[in-house]
Amino acid sequence: MKIVRRIGVPPTARGSASGATCPDVFELSDGNFAVIGTEATADLKGELPADAGVADYERIVVVSRETLVRAKQDIPDA
Repeated sequence: MKIVRRIGVPPTARGSASGATCPDVFELSDGNFAVIGTEATADLKGELPADAGVADYERIVVVSRETLVRAKQDIPDA
């Protein structure tokens, strides 16, 4: 599995001075997506609806609204 491309604009285009530690979204070679965000599993796990869960190997990650809105144009429809 490899990162194929960034989805959206780089962090510097969203106001990050260094671009080193900001939310980001990437498309992977297998068609899945990888997300860099703030780990928030402990804070949000209890807020999940009854039909959602987090496996031991999963984490809830918060990504800024601007990051996803600016990525929307690059996300394929299918």
